Parts: sequence; C-alpha cells; structure tokens
Amino acid sequence: MSVAKVTEIIASSDTSFEDAIQTGIARANETLRNVKGAWVSEMKVDCADGKITSYRVAMKVTFVLS
Repeated sequence: MSVAKVTEIIASSDTSFEDAIQTGIARANETLRNVKGAWVSEMKVDCADGKITSYRVAMKVTFVLS
C-alpha cells in the first residue's frame, strides 16, 4: 500500500504555458521525491501594451510518500 500527498505550486514562464508547467515540475522534483503527476488547476497570463508578457500556471502536484 502507498500513501500519496498533494501540494499546490505556481510556476511562470515568459515563453508559454507548456514551459511554465515544465519549470514547475522540474522545480518540484528538486524538493519532492516520487513525483507522480500534476493537475493544472489554473492558467493565467499577464499582459502589457496588448501583448502577453508572462504565462502562469497553478498546479496540484502528487507525490508518493515513502
């Protein structure tokens, strides 16, 4: 039997939502062991002068406790 925990993180990128997700998962992997998945619960962009300046995602990251 295994036990999993979920933690929420927010990550951003100047490039894309995909890059923000990759950045968030990579950073979570530095701190958490056994990361198994993530659910993107929110996506947001920041804008200036009619252009997107950054992409932001809120994710719920699941990891298994050992």
